[in-house]
Amino acid sequence: MALGRSGLDTMTGIGAAEAAVARIEAVEQDAAEVADRAKATYLVRRAIKLWRRGEVTRTAKLALRATETDPSYGAAFHMLALALEKMGHLHKALVTYEQAYALDPEDSDLLVNLGLTAWGLKMYGAAADMFAQYIVRRPDSPLGYNNLGSVLCDLGDIPQAIETLRTAINRMPHEAALWNSLATVLSEQGRAEEALIFYKEAIALDPGYSRPWHNLAFALSHLGELEDSLEAYDEALARAVDANDLLEGSHSRSICLIGMGRLEEGFREYEIRNDPSFRAYVRYMVEAPQWQGEPLEGKRLLVIGEQGLGDEIMFASVLPDLQRALGRTGQLQIAVDARLVSLFQRSFPKAIVGAYEDRKSVDGDDRREFRFIPFAVGDQRPDFYVPMASALQFTRTRAEDFRKVAFLMPEPSRVAQLRTRLLALGPGPFVGICWRSMMRDIKRNKYFSPLVQWEPILRTPGVQFVNLQYGDCDQELAEICARYEVPIHRVEGLDLKDDIDGAAALSAALDLVISAPTAAAATAASVGTETWILTAGRTWPQLGTSCYPWYRAAPVFYPQNFGDWDQLLPDVAAALTDFAARLRAA
Repeated sequence: MALGRSGLDTMTGIGAAEAAVARIEAVEQDAAEVADRAKATYLVRRAIKLWRRGEVTRTAKLALRATETDPSYGAAFHMLALALEKMGHLHKALVTYEQAYALDPEDSDLLVNLGLTAWGLKMYGAAADMFAQYIVRRPDSPLGYNNLGSVLCDLGDIPQAIETLRTAINRMPHEAALWNSLATVLSEQGRAEEALIFYKEAIALDPGYSRPWHNLAFALSHLGELEDSLEAYDEALARAVDANDLLEGSHSRSICLIGMGRLEEGFREYEIRNDPSFRAYVRYMVEAPQWQGEPLEGKRLLVIGEQGLGDEIMFASVLPDLQRALGRTGQLQIAVDARLVSLFQRSFPKAIVGAYEDRKSVDGDDRREFRFIPFAVGDQRPDFYVPMASALQFTRTRAEDFRKVAFLMPEPSRVAQLRTRLLALGPGPFVGICWRSMMRDIKRNKYFSPLVQWEPILRTPGVQFVNLQYGDCDQELAEICARYEVPIHRVEGLDLKDDIDGAAALSAALDLVISAPTAAAATAASVGTETWILTAGRTWPQLGTSCYPWYRAAPVFYPQNFGDWDQLLPDVAAALTDFAARLRAA
């Protein structure tokens, strides 16, 4: 789970769209004087009124009619493209913007629209090219520099992103958005301390601008300064006027509260993620009310996994509490990722466990993700349902409420078989390692230490290392094993990504796991194996403690300065040396 959005500020959103609509309005007013364009301009004028009322689907229909009435009218295509983009039809919007630009190449704003849409489609190179062209046409506008610097960051070209934004700041030092974007590029690179300076400059230039306050709060949270982070989130929310900024700010603030250990307030506010307007909202297709803390004795409760695989496992620590609350006559139903079904069914034999099914829909203005529970219908319809993390607000109001026990049970015979295979490698201890998530990009990389920096750990004498890294990691392993002349054993035939039951059994067979905060760490910790979690800085699942209280034994190791792996990993190696000595002595 992410700490919250940092968000590279792209100067998009309502303000930019409204400016474009205003320019279209000016164009169509002039065009209305041309007789053969009168009907099309009338349709565009009506479309603009509907746009300003938020009726995007009707806007698109009228703009489409305008393009059909006069296929040479660029403003009509521009209006249609804006509506298509707002509705989430990015490919169609991109083609329509291209048509508008072909008809009206003098409209430089279309270059920005083309760039933003290409960016949304992850066509980063094309987006950068559009923004660069805009800068040539409009060198005194901050818009092009701002967006180009941000998309270059997504491309991983941090030096050029910084140079682009610095050039713009030298030219337009009064533009708060440029300072904010430069700070965000630095923050995305893990340079949160430096980013604070530039966020504060953006705030000084425009104290009413909410986004730098939000991003400042995000950077402060990376540095573990959660009290200051909370104050900055409050400032951001006090200034936010856009509905999305209010939702994002409230969500990030709730995570900050949870990270501070203020669980009762934090878990309650964390429910903002279930607001239908929230970007990651999932609609649960269940014919039952959501549980709001009512007595559960004798009821049937459906608990639905949410977010990522690791989150489903971590949040599942609440399931034993719910099972007890249902009593002998109640029924627990659990819907999880299909990869978890067998593991969860074994761990909760009295429950009914099945997989959910996800579908996505775009219906006019409404873009939603639906989660269906095929086994919880008809005679099996529950009395209540609850997203897994939503149960926490009723069961865990303090870190002390977490029981710190193993709550998932791998197949015992498989654990024994894997332990035998490990013993054949030689004397232990046997330590599993996982160093990163499968999802990697410039924004996520700062949270994970490259395996090449694990040399102090891997050179710990007398330790047998076992790979728990899922996904494609063969090349990384081969390079590190050759470079440090240290074997990292792999269990042939075990798919660590899709065979989670097998990964759980392997984790239970190990003496220790050292991992980044990934699904591998969650799996190992949930079955009771001591798991050392390596993080770039203080994280919210610590709940204000020095460990992950969700699990039996999951201490957290993080450096004094965010992402300073060179400082942290030797300390972890020293702790591992002590652990191995204690285990051998025992």
